[in-house]
Amino acid sequence: MVRQKEWAVYKGDKFLFIGSTNECAARLGVKNETVRYYSTPTYWRKLEKRNNWDNSLIVVDLSELDLID
Repeated sequence: MVRQKEWAVYKGDKFLFIGSTNECAARLGVKNETVRYYSTPTYWRKLEKRNNWDNSLIVVDLSELDLID
């Protein structure tokens, strides 16, 4: 069985929820690819240009964080 990534979803700096790719996509009403896109450097550069972080969806891949050494 393939283990899905866990994502943390924020709207601006407000934490919304944690879930797998499928769970996040279902709760946000988007495709799985869109959830992954929200975590890419390309999307983050787009947000920087807009300069409006307060109303932006931000998705963080929890597997990329160094929580335990």
